[in-house]
Amino acid sequence: MTPAARAVRVLLAAGLFALLLWYSDPRKVAQALAGVDWRWIAAAAALVLADRTLMAWRWIALLAPVQHGTRPSMGSLLRIFFITTFIGTFLPSVGGDAVRAWRLSRAGVSSHESVASVLMDRLLGVIAILMAAAAGLAAAPDLLGERAVWLGLAVTLAGCAAGMSVVFSRRAGGALVALMRRTAGVARLQGAAEGLLAALRAYNGHRGLLAGVLTMSLAVQVIRILQAWLLGLSLGITAGPAAYFAFIPIILLVLLLPLPGNGIGSSQAAFVWTFGRVGVSSPHAFALSVLFIGLGIVGNLPGALLYAFGRGERPGEARA
Repeated sequence: MTPAARAVRVLLAAGLFALLLWYSDPRKVAQALAGVDWRWIAAAAALVLADRTLMAWRWIALLAPVQHGTRPSMGSLLRIFFITTFIGTFLPSVGGDAVRAWRLSRAGVSSHESVASVLMDRLLGVIAILMAAAAGLAAAPDLLGERAVWLGLAVTLAGCAAGMSVVFSRRAGGALVALMRRTAGVARLQGAAEGLLAALRAYNGHRGLLAGVLTMSLAVQVIRILQAWLLGLSLGITAGPAAYFAFIPIILLVLLLPLPGNGIGSSQAAFVWTFGRVGVSSPHAFALSVLFIGLGIVGNLPGALLYAFGRGERPGEARA
């Protein structure tokens, strides 16, 4: 991306944030944030440790198919996870994934296996969000009746189904390779694509592992919903837990989109729109979005310390 394009994306995100702040009344947003109950915020912050632990565990578990002797040590893997999680704060949603795959390949894992582990981590995470969204909407179907939301969920589900079919269906994988062979301009990438496909299909022999990772991913989403609920209590928001279980998965899907500002502006719009449907005022919904994003940044601080003071991954480090 050129510097000009990056600047435009930042300006768009900042403009959307400023517009929503103006719409929500800056004075009332400031009053809401100034009156928070820090006991609930401390409780939400405590849950950050749990979700980051589960997120690290699920990605490291997905390295099981890595060729023997090429897997870095546990300490190296934890450094890669936390540092790239921090770096991802400043990049679009898939940017942190790309950096994680790159750093893992530098630590000695093949590029195909590195990318495959990150893709599976992302895919299972999105599936877990969809499961949480389905549960939330089933419990409170009247909360979200917008056709656009259901359409978005259906498209996301179709994408996840296509991704999983590549892993579990030899026919789907073969069809993908055949398509690439017939596509002009992609033939030169055929070798890399086939290597990545083989790395993804290696997970077909680890179905129990994938089920465990999916369970942990679902636990992460539940923890995030509880974090938002606790932050809402700190602001005095009276919406019940059902609203959070219905709305937060939708908002998390919005945060996964490669939008300008890595969630700044778009997350505020999602919070104001969804929580407004259950009577939460715009200032309080905007304040909740700020606290929710801020809590995520706090969870990335260990990676900031490792990035600033720790040594980076180098090829040839000790293997697990």
